[in-house]
Amino acid sequence: MKKKITANRNKTDFIRLNKYISNSGICSRREADKFIEAGIVSVNGKVITQMGFKVNRNDIIKFNDSIIKNQKLKYLLLNKPKNYTSSFKDAYKKNSVISLIKGKCKENLFSIGKLDKKSTGLLLFSNDNELNKKLTKKSLRIKSIYQATLKRNLVEVDLKKIKEKNWNELGIKINEISYSNLKDKKEIGLEIIGPTKNVVEKIFDKFNYQTTKVDRVYYAGLTKKNLARKESRFLTEEEVSILKRL
Repeated sequence: MKKKITANRNKTDFIRLNKYISNSGICSRREADKFIEAGIVSVNGKVITQMGFKVNRNDIIKFNDSIIKNQKLKYLLLNKPKNYTSSFKDAYKKNSVISLIKGKCKENLFSIGKLDKKSTGLLLFSNDNELNKKLTKKSLRIKSIYQATLKRNLVEVDLKKIKEKNWNELGIKINEISYSNLKDKKEIGLEIIGPTKNVVEKIFDKFNYQTTKVDRVYYAGLTKKNLARKESRFLTEEEVSILKRL
């Protein structure tokens, strides 16, 4: 039988147990606290139930009797090309976005949010479970900018209706919509606040327009500057800090 201990250790090179578990990608810190309270987490063979308990990299931490490893948090931005899927169930397929970031780091990264197969542009990856939950919350008002191409010209009266419409049904607000090229009214730019999943297609579908191309060029303060299609880069510390303050 495992012996329970509640004594804490205060050393500068230690981190809180709930953060260690969260960094492993299993769950958020809040969820980790519940698992710790339930007595299913052990450190060096001893069950820990105390909140705030600290561990270091040399400790053996088990969750439901399985060893978990702390990962360094990574944040990677990809300029997604067309015809690549971001669905988790297709992660090991040849045309998965995961294949484009393979080998970038030893940590297992997952996409935060999704772009459908035909869409292109910015897609964020991380092993930060807490940031993932935060950025995918419908209540979080994140700004995204898209360049869309339609099958037919968007008439001005419909452009005005789209801009003035109340989009509470999609949980979004359209800050701006305009022609990207006055000579080609199939090219449209949109600035949207709110959830991003297939949102551009849904907007135009309401007015019987079909999209042939959707490119996300801005997401939560991140841009495609100096990032070619298919290429990816790690975020700077400043960019990560901005995301966590949203």
